[in-house]
Amino acid sequence: MIVCLGAAWCGVPVALGQGAEGGSRVTSAELAQVYGRWRAAMISRDLGAWQAATARHRQIEIRNRIFSERRSVGQALFDLPGAPPALEALKALWVRSEGVTAKAFYFGKVDFGVGGAPSDNLLVLSFVREGKEWKYDTADFVNLSALPEVRKQLAAGNLQHLDRAEFAPPGRVTPPRVQLRGPVKYIAKTYVYCPGREVRVQINKVSSHLFQNTKAAEVVIGGARDGRNEVQYSIRQLPGGEGAEPLTIRVYLLSQVRGVKPIKIFEYQVGEKERPEPVGTGYFAVTREVVRRLMGR
Repeated sequence: MIVCLGAAWCGVPVALGQGAEGGSRVTSAELAQVYGRWRAAMISRDLGAWQAATARHRQIEIRNRIFSERRSVGQALFDLPGAPPALEALKALWVRSEGVTAKAFYFGKVDFGVGGAPSDNLLVLSFVREGKEWKYDTADFVNLSALPEVRKQLAAGNLQHLDRAEFAPPGRVTPPRVQLRGPVKYIAKTYVYCPGREVRVQINKVSSHLFQNTKAAEVVIGGARDGRNEVQYSIRQLPGGEGAEPLTIRVYLLSQVRGVKPIKIFEYQVGEKERPEPVGTGYFAVTREVVRRLMGR
């Protein structure tokens, strides 16, 4: 399924990927060109070029997120925390492909242009084949500062760490559940604190979220609705977790009125040494009183 474990400088087509039945053979050079077109579109803020280079499902998901934050697509789309890194100084390690998806792995000083001296880390680029063309999907930056042995292995051309399930292309694309046409009515975010555990949250059967051993918040796709809203969650212990850690799942509503604090509209909380429910469903309501509070009245 995976061909050639050799490493080469970016742009040289020596790292090949071959999927299982129905997979597609693709080279490092091909995918580097696709990423280059996407990167140029982002830097020049060219919406048309961005649409041509980006996978359709990813375009929908990005617009959904921007609309869920009640922001303008034209402005927010190109508002990144750092510049997309160039590939020329990185080493192309491997391409893995499966079905209509592929991943390209790069190692070296990944530079986002935010200052400081970049160190050797891993950049994983994902792609989707649409018809006869490959399109850019996502990029994942893997900081290897806590994995010094892995950093040494990759620098030496040992790619064993990349032959893991979490780095495998999914093989197919799952289309977004909704396609928002404009800004949502109420901005909502889900917050999870889950040391030692994996938590999956789904809001209104539309917005799905995965949290693993972290403390983080994500915007709710589709926002909150007037009336009753549903929160589904599942919880499992991760390897190495003690099973006695505290856990919190919350949903906040965010006001666009300056000075109005977020409203905690839903909470499921487990104290230290308490056992959480493995699965559960809860609800919250956006009432007239809640709307008045969001408006600062």
